Amino acid sequence: MIKIRNLKKSFKDHQVLDGLNLDVETGETLVILGRSGMGKSVLLKHIIGISKADAGTIDIGENRISDLSGPDLYKVVINMGMLFQGAALFDSMNVEENTGFFLREHGDLRAKKKFTSSEIRDKVSQALEMVGLAGTEKKMPSELSGGMRKRAALARLIVYRPSIILYDEPTTGLDPITAMQINELIVKTQHELKATSIVVTHDILSALTVADRMALLDEGKIQHIAEPDTFMKIDNPIIEFLRKSMTPIAKRPQT
Repeated sequence: MIKIRNLKKSFKDHQVLDGLNLDVETGETLVILGRSGMGKSVLLKHIIGISKADAGTIDIGENRISDLSGPDLYKVVINMGMLFQGAALFDSMNVEENTGFFLREHGDLRAKKKFTSSEIRDKVSQALEMVGLAGTEKKMPSELSGGMRKRAALARLIVYRPSIILYDEPTTGLDPITAMQINELIVKTQHELKATSIVVTHDILSALTVADRMALLDEGKIQHIAEPDTFMKIDNPIIEFLRKSMTPIAKRPQT
């Protein structure tokens, strides 16, 4: 479980997170919605240890990562992964090298040993097949479409099976068909890895496709949190806007 209490973060005179409280259940997919600039991506960076809060605590299981730094922080966050908004692939590496990067650098975290080149190739091949990129191993990031880059970045996470996955605007900039394919991969990944997932988005269709629960971040706090059907009925002007912006969609696929 992830527990966040009274988290505060400001940049100069702009208070981005203002006493935020949040619990994320183990194995669930929580979607955090909110307007641009409300601190959604900032929150993810605090959870994965990239940023430090001005005040408050973040507990990942039994570890208070808000108090950790250096090697102690690394031991906790190495079992986490993040899909960045721009995919963040290494431009100088092909798809195979990007996907296998973590395995080459860190080896098998559970067995505490290095993988052989053959083992890495097999795991990379399996991950790429899972995201629909089989046969692209030698392509460079510059040769990939936006949707393919997101898929490659997701394969890079899948290959080392993190226990917590953070998604920062996974469908931004994608056409509706490609966006829905990414949404389906998020659901598939969650069921495959049994991971705890947090998805930050402003895309209500994406949220309803992938979410076990949905939360609204506004004015530096989590204002509402509930399962999708209940969340969409909450009396709030932002949620009302989201309701009005929707077109009829199918319910989340059951597995």
